[in-house]
Amino acid sequence: MHQSNVNVFLYVLRAKELKARFGSFLQKPDLSIIGHSHKTDKLRLNKSEPLKCKDSFENLLFNQNGLCLFRAFLVSEFSEENIAFYLACEDYRITKPSSKLSAKAKKIYEEFVCSDAPREVNLDHETKAITKKNLEHPTQSCFSLAQEKIYTLMEKDCYPRFLKSTTYLEISQQVKSG
Repeated sequence: MHQSNVNVFLYVLRAKELKARFGSFLQKPDLSIIGHSHKTDKLRLNKSEPLKCKDSFENLLFNQNGLCLFRAFLVSEFSEENIAFYLACEDYRITKPSSKLSAKAKKIYEEFVCSDAPREVNLDHETKAITKKNLEHPTQSCFSLAQEKIYTLMEKDCYPRFLKSTTYLEISQQVKSG
């Protein structure tokens, strides 16, 4: 099997797996979802969470359950690399000690930014060049421009489509109807 066919096949399998996992949320009366209650050690969803995700893209990113649903949506659309890159950059920004920056930066660059990267994100040539130049002396902000571009792409393109997706609409409807 050709490498790109293998990648597509793996994405489809992952998307089906996530869709099956998230699809079961709609069948549970308590809307159990990924989220921990420390008191009961059970998985559950705060019933207002899906509605908070609609307020802003930023709210979605800071909501563990919303982020999980958004990621599954991106997998189903074959664009999960965007959120993976964004989250890798977030992790990179808080990397301590700084001696680990170079290795982490190289790994992120090779996985998401360089041409023919296995999970290449959609960045313009200038942003790629600036990011590559930043890797010569890695700092915690060397991916800031690229991360900002991908954030904007997700906020303006993927997020509105997510809010119109069947899964999100069904979960929101169940929350509204109690």
